[in-house]
Amino acid sequence: MPATRTTLRRSIAAAAALPLLAVALTACGYGSEAKKDDKVAPAAKGEKLSADTVKVGYFQNLTHATALVGDQEGLIQKELGGTTLKSTTFNAGPSEIEALNAGSIDIGFIGPSPSINGYTKSKGKNLRIIGGSASGGVKLVVNPDKIKTLDDVKGKKIATPQLGNTQDVAFLNWIAEKGWKVDAQSGKGDVSVVRTENKVAPDAYKSGSIDGAWVPEPTASKLVSEGAKVLLDESTLWPDKKFVITNIIVSQKFLKDHPDVVEAVLRGSVKTNAWINANPDKAKASANAKLKELTGKALAPEVIDPAWKSIQFTDDPLAATLQTEADHAVKAGLLKEPDLAGIYDLTLLNKVLGAEGKPPVADASLGVK
Repeated sequence: MPATRTTLRRSIAAAAALPLLAVALTACGYGSEAKKDDKVAPAAKGEKLSADTVKVGYFQNLTHATALVGDQEGLIQKELGGTTLKSTTFNAGPSEIEALNAGSIDIGFIGPSPSINGYTKSKGKNLRIIGGSASGGVKLVVNPDKIKTLDDVKGKKIATPQLGNTQDVAFLNWIAEKGWKVDAQSGKGDVSVVRTENKVAPDAYKSGSIDGAWVPEPTASKLVSEGAKVLLDESTLWPDKKFVITNIIVSQKFLKDHPDVVEAVLRGSVKTNAWINANPDKAKASANAKLKELTGKALAPEVIDPAWKSIQFTDDPLAATLQTEADHAVKAGLLKEPDLAGIYDLTLLNKVLGAEGKPPVADASLGVK
């Protein structure tokens, strides 16, 4: 398939108009239940900002490595000075959005699907996307004994994490581009789309109940460690091989009341991404150390090494790809045409980038006026 902006844009299913999908949407996490794990970082020396504490949420996932590393290395806390960073981890996008709405967190690292869902459900009143974090890290991996070419996917059982989540709609869109037919709700058709939690996918693959999966990292590399083969990296379907997988959101109330704190977190995020990109091996080890602290188990080298290579860490939220993903959710029949005007406020991010001597990023005409 030629990688054009109009035909190969990936989709998002942030189904604000469909109650069924409201509980299904995740960024790329493991399961539909939230697992909170509060950690309070020791306050750095320095002047306290306008809030005593800032509560930040993220996933125990490599595509959230900006938060993992920024927390582990103290890079975000350093920018906050005397304001204390309190981190909470989640396994699912909807739960993180609920926490943001309830004030349990102020800022979140989260995927595009729940971001759109949260914004549209609240009619644009509960959150803003204020920065980028990661791109890529999604692959189609298959049983090489059953599937040798992309055309061989037809007639097979392929897992996606959940009905309507980011990868689910990306796969549905790819199927449509192939000219095949699948009922989005049931997953039945020329390909059997089997909604399977990421944490369950390796066992499902080993048992033969699925022939492959369109999944984020590190699930894709876990499947490869079980004998699967990478058939397609989703990034190859995008212009410049970039698409949003994780961005940074903030409660609109917190943004209004504590812009200095939000700016400090963004400054920490920008400096963390710079450190990750300058020190990839150290950053990988740091992310794995944080995962071990949070989950009790580090990722094996055969899993984390290929997974890490497929993720790009970026300050740019890649706003145009968010709109593209929403368009494909509409095309799949999983989302009514959303009004995303005002979902971005990149003012503080561009201020931080300017201070670092970096160019500003664009909001694809979806920013606050």
